[in-house]
Amino acid sequence: MKLISWNVNGLRACVRKGFLDYFKEMDADVFCIQETKLQEGQIELELNGYHQYWNYATTKKGYSGTAVFSKLKPLTVSYGIGSLEDEPEGRIITLEYESYFLVNVYTPNSQRDLARIDFRLTWEEQIRAYLLELDKIKPVVLCGDLNVAHQEIDLRNPKPNKGNSGFTDEEREKMSKLLESGFVDSFRHLYPDKTEAYTWWSYMSKVRERNIGWRIDYFILSECLKEDLVNSEIHSHVLGSDHCPVVIEIAFK
Repeated sequence: MKLISWNVNGLRACVRKGFLDYFKEMDADVFCIQETKLQEGQIELELNGYHQYWNYATTKKGYSGTAVFSKLKPLTVSYGIGSLEDEPEGRIITLEYESYFLVNVYTPNSQRDLARIDFRLTWEEQIRAYLLELDKIKPVVLCGDLNVAHQEIDLRNPKPNKGNSGFTDEEREKMSKLLESGFVDSFRHLYPDKTEAYTWWSYMSKVRERNIGWRIDYFILSECLKEDLVNSEIHSHVLGSDHCPVVIEIAFK
């Protein structure tokens, strides 16, 4: 199976920049997107052969939002989790399939001045607890923009960014705690030492051309799935957003 995740940073704009061409070319079994930045009725996608599931932000228009497009109809679909069940920013969709759970997440940014760091850290604990509960039932695939560069190898300039949003000790420790709980970073599992592998770049001039980026988009797997992982890719050549798609191929038993 081929699964793709992409923070499109505004789906309507991304569609104008070639989203559908890439979507059709890749022919993924499951395609997850984050930061749709729209409300119900603001776009109609003709994705023949796919079931569509949308979670819209209710706090304000043109903000956040997630969606999943799946060839196979899931057994169940849920939005939000536990105490975040009424989560108003449209950040979580869970699809249950026969062999696994898929959790598509757009993790909140702690903001440049770290004004939202406390909310972010609470969110991390809630997500981890949720994933562990799911993992007791069947394996989990977590994907999305997780808004953290876990290790120094995951961003171009780690020293000057230490303590900044997305590279605070606290955020990185939460990722470590998640992985230590029985989960695997699919890309690092296959490519532990690969450098200059990034998924997000600032819109500042020449930053992307010079590959001054961060790896903050992930596929995280239950540890029992790591032997089923066939490949993990970063499609940095694909434009249309300040993020690029990440892709895994996995052979579920």
